[in-house]
Amino acid sequence: MPVWVQTRCGLERRSVIALSALLVLAVAFAVQHFWAGRTEPVRAPELVRAAAPHGERAGDGKEARSAAPAGGPAAAAEIVVDVSGKVRDPGIHRLPAGSRVEDALRAAGGARPGTSTDGLNRARFLVDGEQVVVGGPAPPPPAPGGGPGTAAGAGPTAPVSLSTATLDQLDALPGVGPVLAQHILDHRTRNGGFRSVDELREVNGIGDRRFADLRDLVRP
Repeated sequence: MPVWVQTRCGLERRSVIALSALLVLAVAFAVQHFWAGRTEPVRAPELVRAAAPHGERAGDGKEARSAAPAGGPAAAAEIVVDVSGKVRDPGIHRLPAGSRVEDALRAAGGARPGTSTDGLNRARFLVDGEQVVVGGPAPPPPAPGGGPGTAAGAGPTAPVSLSTATLDQLDALPGVGPVLAQHILDHRTRNGGFRSVDELREVNGIGDRRFADLRDLVRP
């Protein structure tokens, strides 16, 4: 430092060095304080992915394959059964393999009011291609090798006589309710009985489809 500066300030060399060091430290502290208190950008929080539903494999998001029903591979997981008789929705229904008679009843909308299902084994396993009759004569047993069990119905196995049957016996036929059964009795009374099954076509309320369902279940 020039002598004239030292003379003007009245400071010794050591005092100037100490003052300079103090200033450097003060500037360094100020810079550090400013740097520490600067504004920093804040990242938006990442969205948390929803947990994979039960049944999906972690990592790939694909659905886990459904377990195959007992007794068969996943490729053959469907059977076709015919539910007829006194149900709300008779006809062909497709069910998962391993289904029971109770499942067939549920698929057909359930039995109609007043229909007894006591003669049905509702816990029995179904086989592909079989028929379940509700409230009527049971169908013939399946051919050997068609599968265990036969469809059980709640009604007589022999054909019903149109000339001697009671209202309850006619009501038990598939597709025949109390009203149609009374029409059959009225027709029998007016005509003195039935001489052939074909005369059933003349009864009010029996069309071609219903006649086809009844022709093998009745006799004159």
